[in-house]
Amino acid sequence: MIRIIGSLVLRAAVVLSGAAMATFALLWHAPGDPALAIALARYDALVTDEVIAIVRAEAGLDVGFWPAFQAWIGPLLMGDFGQSSVTGRDVWPEMLTALSYTLPLSFAGLLIGLAIALPLAIIATRRPRGWLDRFAVAVASIGAAIPAYWLGLLLILLFAVHLGWLPAMGARTSAHIVLPALTLGLGVAASLTRILRSGILEARDQPFLPAFTRRGIAARRIGRDHVAPHAAIPVVTVFGLELAFLLEGAVMVEVIFARPGLGSFLVNAIEARDFPKVQAVVVLAAVLFVTVNLLIDLFYRTLDPRIGERDA
Repeated sequence: MIRIIGSLVLRAAVVLSGAAMATFALLWHAPGDPALAIALARYDALVTDEVIAIVRAEAGLDVGFWPAFQAWIGPLLMGDFGQSSVTGRDVWPEMLTALSYTLPLSFAGLLIGLAIALPLAIIATRRPRGWLDRFAVAVASIGAAIPAYWLGLLLILLFAVHLGWLPAMGARTSAHIVLPALTLGLGVAASLTRILRSGILEARDQPFLPAFTRRGIAARRIGRDHVAPHAAIPVVTVFGLELAFLLEGAVMVEVIFARPGLGSFLVNAIEARDFPKVQAVVVLAAVLFVTVNLLIDLFYRTLDPRIGERDA
C-alpha cells in the first residue's frame, strides 16, 4: 500500500511540475508587451520608455525564459507565490482573501447539488423507465445543457428583476450567495443525477444480488452493503471532478454576479498582465485537481480492494 501511495504521489508531482512549466511558458510567450500593460496599470497615462524599462527590470522581464522560470519556481516550491507586478504586495494574502469568498460559494453549490441529485436519482430508479425516471433524466439533461453564465442571467432576471426576492450583485449579506450558489448547484445536480442513476441501475443488475434475496436478507441491507458500494465508484469519480470544477465554475459565476473572489481577482490580474497573480490562480487550480484525483484513487481502493491488487 505504501508503494502504491508513493507511486500516486510521484505521478501527482510530475503533473504539477508540467502544469507549472506550461503555465509560466504560456504567459511568458503571450502576445503584447507585459511591461507596458503593467506600467499602464501602475501609472495610468504617465508612461514613458524609461518607465517601461524600469518596470520590465522590476518584473524580471528583462532576463531569459529559464532564469525567470527558476526565479519563480524556487520560491513557489516553498509556498511563496511572489509579489504582484502592479501593486508590489504579496500575492498569497490577496488570494487568500479572494478564496474566503470563493470557497463558501463552492461548498454551498456542492450542497445544493447533492440535495437535489441524491433524492432525484433514488426516486427515479425505483421504477426504471417510468414517468418519474423519464422526468429525472429530462431535468438532468436540460440542466447539463444550460451554460452556467446563461443560467445565472436567467436566475437574475427571474428572482432579482421580476420578483425582487433576492439581490443580484455583490456579497454584502448572506442573501447575496443564494443565486450564485443555486447557479452552481443546478449544474452539479445535473451531472450527479445522471451518473448516480446509472450507477444504481447497474449495481442492481449484478448477478449475485438475487442470491442474497433468496437467503432472506433484507432489501435495505442489500442496498446498503452491496448496491451502494458498486454504485459509489462512478459517482466518486464524477463527485471528485465536480468538486474540482466547482472552483472554476465559481470563478465564472462570481464575474456574472459581481462578487469578490477568485473571479474578480483573476480578471483584474489578466487585464493588468499581473503574471504572478495569474500564475498563482492557475497553480492553485492545478493543485486542487491533482489533490482531488489523488484522494479519489485512494478512495477507490477503500471501496474496491481489487483495484489495489491489480496495481500491486
